[in-house]
Amino acid sequence: MTMLNAAPPQPGDTLINLEEKLFPDHQAKPGDRALIMMHTVPFEGSVGLVNMLTTTRIVRKGFDTSFVLYGPGVLMAAAGRGFPHVGDEGFPGNLSVNKQLKTIMDEGGKAYACRFAMAGLYGMRETDVSPGVKPFHPLDVLDILIDHWRDGALTIATWTV
Repeated sequence: MTMLNAAPPQPGDTLINLEEKLFPDHQAKPGDRALIMMHTVPFEGSVGLVNMLTTTRIVRKGFDTSFVLYGPGVLMAAAGRGFPHVGDEGFPGNLSVNKQLKTIMDEGGKAYACRFAMAGLYGMRETDVSPGVKPFHPLDVLDILIDHWRDGALTIATWTV
């Protein structure tokens, strides 16, 4: 058996090539839109937070961005999160979803939450979602997709359970 004599990684080491970028840094052209559809359970994996970070990057590239929460995704907009009190971070990262949603909206993105999922699935009232999140009729799930498709929008749809 051959043993490698490489030193273990240390804090501050770079393990990968951070200089090489293969594709252009695209920016939105005037009128470009983006639609991000989130049907995922917050904190049950990385997909929700990763897509929120991607959405933030899309907003920063200048796209007119709509972030749509439906199904379990509406839980990402829960305004009552925190422990022991609302707004307290019970553990590091406990409020990461709420903070990233606020960043998306503060930087110009629009956020929506499906009323059916809110009330029918999770017993949430419209006042239970984060400020700035607009509740919408469940029939709008299809219509916002059609609206953005007709404009040729960049669309990312994540569906998990």
